[in-house]
Amino acid sequence: MSDESYEALRPDTLAERLGAIDAIRKRVGDPASWQVREVGDGNLNLVFIIDGAAGSVIVKQALPYVRLVGEAWPLPLRRAFFEYNALVRQAARDPGAVPELFHFDEAQAMVVMEFLSPHVILRKSLMEGRRHPDLGAVLGRFCARTLFRGSDLSMKTAQRKADLALFAGNVELCDITENLVFSDPYFAAEMNHHTPGLDPIVARLRADIDLKIAAQHMKAAFANNAETLLHGDLHTGSVMVSDSETRVIDPEFATYGPMGFDIGMLIANFLMAYYAQPGHAEAPGARADYQEWILSVVDEIWATFSDEFTRLWRSERTGILYQASLFEDQGHGFGAEQARIERLAAIWRDTLGFCGIEMHRRTLSLAHIAEYDQIADEASRAACEARGLVLGRALAVGRANFNGMAEVLGLARQINGEDYL
Repeated sequence: MSDESYEALRPDTLAERLGAIDAIRKRVGDPASWQVREVGDGNLNLVFIIDGAAGSVIVKQALPYVRLVGEAWPLPLRRAFFEYNALVRQAARDPGAVPELFHFDEAQAMVVMEFLSPHVILRKSLMEGRRHPDLGAVLGRFCARTLFRGSDLSMKTAQRKADLALFAGNVELCDITENLVFSDPYFAAEMNHHTPGLDPIVARLRADIDLKIAAQHMKAAFANNAETLLHGDLHTGSVMVSDSETRVIDPEFATYGPMGFDIGMLIANFLMAYYAQPGHAEAPGARADYQEWILSVVDEIWATFSDEFTRLWRSERTGILYQASLFEDQGHGFGAEQARIERLAAIWRDTLGFCGIEMHRRTLSLAHIAEYDQIADEASRAACEARGLVLGRALAVGRANFNGMAEVLGLARQINGEDYL
């Protein structure tokens, strides 16, 4: 296929175009027996499942535009290149955390990978009220391992700088993040939309100078602080779960940025799922215990991240930052521990700031979350969304004032009992 000019795949032509690729035939079988389904429901790409006599695979292909909007918003195909390379690095840094890769065709902007079954998208599972053991621990370890091992705390300088140069090319997707996440929610941007009942609170947020400054401080951190290779779009729609396993997918927004970005985005989506539960409850109050489970996952994500970051700091700090020659080798191990505490404190502040901004953009900007959007009753939806907006503002503006996750979750519970409309 790579000798051909780019052409979007179709279910009826996929077997003919991919059937000669050994890596696919090996895992699916004779193309004559292939059954192809187009299952993409995301904002950007085509996604197919190929079922055959020997098994199944996923085929993901980038389109030359934003699928959510159409050809009016062109987007380069090279984002598939960045996704593939991010998956390769994530697989090495946290083995088993991402799908296995079978084939990559850069010219066709196509990745063929493991079909995860019986996994479902985590966002869907949260709307259904399902629980998954060790979910927070798996996600916390993924964040710690990929973020630490992709940074100057661990990597050799030449390799790290080469990677920074490579992923700096993911310009267009960074531009989406920089605008849709950090700027658009705070003015009447063209593609914004929100539940009409939110108009009063949206007006207050857009007139809130402290909030807009906080959002731009976080934007500056994202644009300027190239600490590590990020997933770049880590949320509950980028996680697949079964009763026994959790995998992370879709890192096409991968770029170098601050460590707190991935964790903050992820936690924000759990907190929004927490606020959305009354809109999916079978009866009033029926999801109260499940809401508490969601908060326990948030607590576990941060606790596990902190613990695993600490373990890696003590055992894998082999990069150019805080090197042992300055601390442990001189009998100053206590200094390395002080530095670790200070770095974690900085990541914590960033995490809260990015978390708050993500809660705003997923409610007010272009790409929303299904947990909110699928609440049929408009008044109920607005009430849930308003609580998320209030918590988001508190986290973004007051990110330096929270001493631990218990305080964040306590405030989340307090806000959950209020009506802001």
